[in-house]
Amino acid sequence: MFNKNKLWLCTVMLLSMYCHSFMYATNPQQALQQMTKTLIKPPYLKIGDTIAIVATAGIIKDKSPILKAKALAESWGLHVIIGKNTFNQANHFAGKDEERLSDFQEALDNKNVKAIWCARGGYGTVRIIDDVDFSNFKENPKWIIGYSDITVLHSHLHNLGFETIHAILGTSMDFNEEKNKPSIESFKKALFGEPLNYTVKESNYNKMGHVKGQLVGGNLSILQSLLGSKSSINTENKILFMEEIGEYHYQIDRMLYALKRAGYFDNCKGLIVGGMTKIRKNTTPWGQSIEDLILAITKEYNFPILFDFPAGHDVENNALILGRTIDLYVTKEFSVVKFSE
Repeated sequence: MFNKNKLWLCTVMLLSMYCHSFMYATNPQQALQQMTKTLIKPPYLKIGDTIAIVATAGIIKDKSPILKAKALAESWGLHVIIGKNTFNQANHFAGKDEERLSDFQEALDNKNVKAIWCARGGYGTVRIIDDVDFSNFKENPKWIIGYSDITVLHSHLHNLGFETIHAILGTSMDFNEEKNKPSIESFKKALFGEPLNYTVKESNYNKMGHVKGQLVGGNLSILQSLLGSKSSINTENKILFMEEIGEYHYQIDRMLYALKRAGYFDNCKGLIVGGMTKIRKNTTPWGQSIEDLILAITKEYNFPILFDFPAGHDVENNALILGRTIDLYVTKEFSVVKFSE
């Protein structure tokens, strides 16, 4: 439960958001600028709609999590199609490139499919992205869902002008079901168009402030790998989210410097740091926490930074609508992420 101080802070935040909305409504030029930056929102799902589960990346050795994902979507009243090549195996990948591409393309082109839920991340989506034909998708947009390697699709579709959902994968159903409940509930809210708001516990590393902007980002390794390509995102006047798993401190440092040198932080409005999971220990100690590392690299920038947001390669991986405008409040006691509707 909130104490009186938190209740007071929440009231101040809500009043501030109201003032922002009023400003955009009464200033025609700013309102026009805001509209031109708005991305296309695919239709939210409703009972009876069809969702496709397809694999664009890593191999799926165990079918059971995918079947659990199918059962979950069906429990929400959805019809589920599983791509015919989803359980294929071609070395590291869930089928050959052309097989994974075929399933994804078929789901994109099928007008009856209202959302595509990626089965697994890992690696491999970048191998097919340049061969995907988004012509039919542009005429009939649908939600693309996933995280990790699916950052390739999130970033590419952001540049094409569409919102996407950063959320659990089909294989995420292999996590502890009880602990996974918040992630599942937030995913359902995002998919069916219910409001998304998060209150995040305090962190001593947080950098305070309030900003409003479009949310972009995903997995740090993938964001870095896309630099220089047509899938690399522009972070100007946007709020960047990033998460990572299984890297050494020096690798995270190197990737962040790559983003920094590419201008990712120059005109960024805010930074949300999700799970930095299973960070490896080098034989030579790095000597800094991940939080200190990030703060050191971004020290010359004035934007707020929120640490420990519950999204990424952890059991709690809350849904984020990438491309949607959010209000980010970072305070000493707690922080708020509020999505516009």
